[in-house]
Parts: sequence; structure tokens; C-alpha cells
Amino acid sequence: MLIELSIRHFAIIEELTVQFDKGLTVLTGETGAGKSIIIDAIGLLLGGRGSAEYVRYGEKRAEIEGLFIVEDNHPIIQKAMEVGIDVQDSMFILRRNISSQGKSICRVNGKLVTLAILREIGQALVDIHGQHEHQTLMQPEEHIVMLDGFIQKKLAPTLDEYQSLYKRALHLKKQVSSLSKNEQEMAQKLDLLQYQLDEIEQAKLIPNEDVQLMDERHKLAHSEKLFSLLQDSYRSLYGEGRGLDFLTTVLTHLEEAGTIDQDLKPLVESVSNSFYLLEEAAFTLRDRVEQIEFDPNRLEFIESRLHDIQRLKRKYGESVDDILEYASRVEEELDSIIHKDDRIIKLKEELDILWRDLLVESRALTTIRKQGAKELTEAIHKQLRSLYMEKTIFDVRVFEKARGKHSPVIDDQTVPFSHNGIDAVEFYLSTNPGEPMKPLSKVASGGEISRIMLAIKSIFSNQQGVTSVIFDEVDTGVSGRVAQAIAEKIHAISIGSQVLCITHLPQVAAMADSHLYIHKQEENERVTTSVKLLSTEEKINELARMISGVEMTDLTKQHAKELLELAELHKQPA
Repeated sequence: MLIELSIRHFAIIEELTVQFDKGLTVLTGETGAGKSIIIDAIGLLLGGRGSAEYVRYGEKRAEIEGLFIVEDNHPIIQKAMEVGIDVQDSMFILRRNISSQGKSICRVNGKLVTLAILREIGQALVDIHGQHEHQTLMQPEEHIVMLDGFIQKKLAPTLDEYQSLYKRALHLKKQVSSLSKNEQEMAQKLDLLQYQLDEIEQAKLIPNEDVQLMDERHKLAHSEKLFSLLQDSYRSLYGEGRGLDFLTTVLTHLEEAGTIDQDLKPLVESVSNSFYLLEEAAFTLRDRVEQIEFDPNRLEFIESRLHDIQRLKRKYGESVDDILEYASRVEEELDSIIHKDDRIIKLKEELDILWRDLLVESRALTTIRKQGAKELTEAIHKQLRSLYMEKTIFDVRVFEKARGKHSPVIDDQTVPFSHNGIDAVEFYLSTNPGEPMKPLSKVASGGEISRIMLAIKSIFSNQQGVTSVIFDEVDTGVSGRVAQAIAEKIHAISIGSQVLCITHLPQVAAMADSHLYIHKQEENERVTTSVKLLSTEEKINELARMISGVEMTDLTKQHAKELLELAELHKQPA
């Protein structure tokens, strides 16, 4: 869950640190006080799109930091470690700075990370649900994502197998398309590849030849100096009055001394070994000197050969081995073009088998989804009944996608394969008895959408593994007993976890385990936002303000106190 949030120089917030607990925390305050700005800051901390506009006027950068704690077995720990993030005590410290030029720096547990990694980790920690998600619910293409999330464990093995086959099928389809291009383009490519292969083959390259030639060139270029050095070394060792001659005298004297002092025998043996080693080295030097010859013609040939190799390197690779590897690939491609008709037939046969295997897997996905659709429909009905939508009929429909002109044909039937199968999913709704079922996007009002989304969140919050859920004014458009039902539903989600909720409903605020009041004040001709944790008496006053609007009376305060007492009574375990 989110333990602490620190914000500096963000929008109208100068500096703010807020601590959070388990259970339900509500954030209330006057319109424009900065409630949604705090949620925006959390959204950016979790990898949302940044902008220089978020930086407080006159400051160089905005800084946001959050401390999160997850369960020891949370999968995001393993994911973080895979990208080199050290995780201790199951804690994540997310930090994001946004400069006044719009540049963003992201860190997780002190390690610099990309925005994509920050977003992946952030989405596993917190689920933010705002009014924009109502729009998601109104988009039919998103409904399959919701259904698949609901049945993820059952669906995953089959979907993984399907997607693996689908990836292979797309690759084969691309190969067939590439080989089936027009004849003129193929002829031009054939000429180019043949020219490249001929050019490489005419060079008659030998693996690692460039390295060997450069080494030989170096030796030839310095052959005179090498000859002089080796010859001088040999002459210093071998000959009358040279090193080995003196060493022979030393060895003779030591051998005679060894007959007198037995302790000198190891020294005699050491000098003797050294003598023979040096003698062998001298003979080796002599042989090397005799082998050295300066061949200007050979050096000229090497220079010319290296020049030709360098010309090929500029076209085909950084080394001779790279050039030879390129030639091998060209040869394979030439063969595929020359025998493209045979190749196309073979690829189409393989592709046809893959399409049929995909059809089997896609039908298995459809079966799982249809069963899951029944379970999700039943679960949503249960939730809707508790939100006073007992007469609403909700249906999750699974049907085949529309066929596209590029869809494959199997047994004279066009099959609309896509990355997640052949299914489309859409939510249907009837809000009143006797009315026909219609697509959710065409019949639901704002208040109904809020309740349906809350019902879905109630189902999914136990499955997604996120540490915190944030509701940003999801209770818009409701009142009365529906507002009370929503309050109870939000509190139910918070049991055993953490929910942060921005609300304008006193019923929701009354259910809070922690109530934070957001207010803004003017200091030094600048507006700043601050947060205060309310006491019980302050909660009553804030609830009264939410009930009455402008004027607060003793009656509204009494009503607020009763609302708080009823909420506390509801929260007591049965």
C-alpha cells in the first residue's frame, strides 16, 4: 500500500507530505482546493504522461516521491529484480522529477529507470479509477480486456499457446507476401544479390584473413629492424668471448667447486640448466634470423589485398568473417528467390496448417470466454443488486469479430484472427423491465455508469493484486440511497487493503477510516494547498459542510453526527 507521499513545486502545491493508512481514506475539500491535483501527482509518480505545465510557476522542477510496501510474494518484486532494482523489506520508493523544460527523471529504489519500467511497476502497485474510466467502459473494444482480466488464470495457458502460433503465422504470411511481390521487383533484387555474391566470391576470402594479413604486414614493414635486433641478440649470446662462452667458464668453475662443497650442487644444477636453456634460445634466434627476408613484392601484395578487403568491409561488414556471413545469407536469399515458387507452395502449406491449429486454439478461447462471460455476468448482477440496480439486466456477450478482407480462408470460411483470438466482447444492458437489451454505450446514464464501473472494480480488486485503489470522484451523478450503497461498496473494497477516494458525497466521507481535508490558502500573494487529518469533531463539521453546502446549522451538524454514527455502526463486524 501507499505509506507516504511527498510533493514539491507541483501545480499549486508548494510542499506537501501526506501519510496514509490501510482501509478507506477520503479526501474532501472545496472545489479547486487541489484534491485532484494530488491524484494527478500520484498518476505521474506511477508513470503517467508528464508536462512542464505541472511545474509550479517560478520553480525549476516538480518533485514527487512515494513509499509503497507490498506483500513478500508480490510478483512485481521479481520483475523489479530482473531489471536490476534492489528490493529490500518489500519496499518500493518511486521518485519522479519533471523539469520546467518538460524533461522527466524517474527512479525506483534509487535506480534510474525508463518511464516504461516506472509505469509497469506503478500499475502493479496502484489502480487509479477516475471519471475518464467511464469512457473506457463505453468503448466496446475494451470489454474483452475486462473479461480476459476476470478469467485470466483459466485463459492464460490457452491464450499463450494461441499467441505463439499467431506470431509464427504472421511471420510465415509476411514471408509469402515478400516472395509474392511483382516479377520486376524480384528480378531487380535478384540482379543486386547476384552482383554482391559474385563480388564477394571473386575476392576468395579466407576466414580471419584480414587479421593475419595485418599481422604479416606489420612484420614485413619492420623486417630490417627485426633482423638487426635478433642478430645482435644471437651474437651477444653465441661466439668466442660472448655470453655463453663466459657462462661455460662459470659452469666449469662451479662444477669444480661442487666437488669441494657438496652444498653447491643445487647451484651448479641451476646454472647448468640456465646454460642449456640459453644455448637453445641462441640456436632459435639463429634460425629466426635466417628465416627473415625483406620481400617488397609481398608487402605490396598485402597492401593491395587489404585495400580490396577494406572496400568490401565498407559494403558488407566490419570483418572478413562478417563479409563471409553476409555472403552466406545472400546465397540463401538467392536460392529462395530462384526457387520462390516451390518456396511459396511450401510456406503456404505450412501456413495453412498453422491457420487450422489457430482455429482450434481460438475456439478453445471462445469456449473459455463464454463460460467466463456467464460467471462475470452473475458476479456483476450480484454487485448491482447491492447498488440498487436490482432491476437492471446486464449481459456479457461473446461473438465472432467482423471479418476483414485480409482474413484467411479455411474450408471456404473467412476467419477473423487477431492477436487475442477471433472473439469480440460487448456489454449489454437493460435498465428497466420490458426494455430490450442494448449495448451499454448507448443506454447507460452517468450515474448508472458510475455504479457499473464500481461493481466491476469490486470484482476485480480482489484479483488484480494491486496494493492500493484510488477512486477519483466516481460517485458523480448519484444521491440518496444510491449514494449510501456506493459508500458501503467503496468501504467493502477497502477492507483488508487500501482505498483512497476523492468524494463530494457525505455518505462516502462518513465511511472513512481516515479523513483528509484539502484546502488552499494565499501566502505572499501565492496560492498553496495543504492537507489536514481531521479529528472526530472536525469530521462532523466537514460532513455538515458537505450536506448543507454554504450555510451550516445545528441541524446539519446533528445530521452529520448521525451519519457518522451510522457509518461506524455499519463498519462493525456482523
